[in-house]
Amino acid sequence: MVAPTTTSLLPTPYVIEAEPLCAAVGPPPKAGRRDRRVTRAWHRNRDPITGRVPLMSVWTIVVAGGTGTRFGGDRPKQFIEIAGRRVIDWSVAAAASVSDGVVLVVPEGLVAETSVVGADVVVPGGSTRSGSVRAGLAEVPEDADIVLIHDAARPAATASLFELVVEAVLAGAAGVIPGVAVTDTIKMVDEDGVVYETLPREELVAVQTPQAFRADVLRQVHKGDPEATDDAALVELAGGIVMVVPGESGNLKLTVVADLDRLAEALSPS
Repeated sequence: MVAPTTTSLLPTPYVIEAEPLCAAVGPPPKAGRRDRRVTRAWHRNRDPITGRVPLMSVWTIVVAGGTGTRFGGDRPKQFIEIAGRRVIDWSVAAAASVSDGVVLVVPEGLVAETSVVGADVVVPGGSTRSGSVRAGLAEVPEDADIVLIHDAARPAATASLFELVVEAVLAGAAGVIPGVAVTDTIKMVDEDGVVYETLPREELVAVQTPQAFRADVLRQVHKGDPEATDDAALVELAGGIVMVVPGESGNLKLTVVADLDRLAEALSPS
């Protein structure tokens, strides 16, 4: 767990500014492929005094740059087909439904042969997850307001979850992550296998993606090429506010072969 710092390294303020991100009252903006539900969400965030609604540019980086060593096989797990579509196809489709643009990050050497409907740009990833995020972030337009990071290995994340994290950034958070309650007891263990602390479950959540961030905050925390298991940790270390919204029980991460059946069930039409 990352302890919060007392001094923020982020520019202030890093909450949503009303003037640059608003437009005059009128019909919802036409935003390419963006899901109409996000536009309705913006109207729910209408300023009660000025009557203005945010005009946001939302981009998503779908990270599929890993080699899947734990999963095994001769191809990365994100190219496996589940319920009639490849894992990356499911993930990109959900991202595209609420985004103005999608950057897909794939393993180096697979860019030329990767074609995914809904991905605007396909780039090679780095040697680490954070490096892959930075490779994708370099392709996001400078005028983007919100950037989402999504692990391609979570193909069952719904468009509604993408919308939810965007709404929470609109509400003022620097970063937003979906989380689900931890049901197992979690213990801290030293290098000799001796338990030295039992963590209270009510204070723990298991974190998922997509994670959403103000674009300026995300670019700031990636300066200097830091490493972390997720981007929220970088924002936390910089003193930014990261909020948790309810995740989805079906938003499973494809890690081992045994996960395939559960994901197929989650993705199959009911």
